[in-house]
Amino acid sequence: MPQILNWQKSSFSGNQANCVEIASDGELIHIRESDDPAAIISTTKAKLAAWLQGAKAGEFDHFTH
Repeated sequence: MPQILNWQKSSFSGNQANCVEIASDGELIHIRESDDPAAIISTTKAKLAAWLQGAKAGEFDHFTH
């Protein structure tokens, strides 16, 4: 039986189904879009922390411009 995850929606998500959600099962972090909940990206806490550090430093800003 699959584990039920407690999904948390980003406060920066828009009102038009642009919602990013995140959950943890203790070992992995899972990320999905609320309008396509079957498509889930899973990663470790360390890898997500490294990615977030890069995002905060602006390393991925060129993708949104």
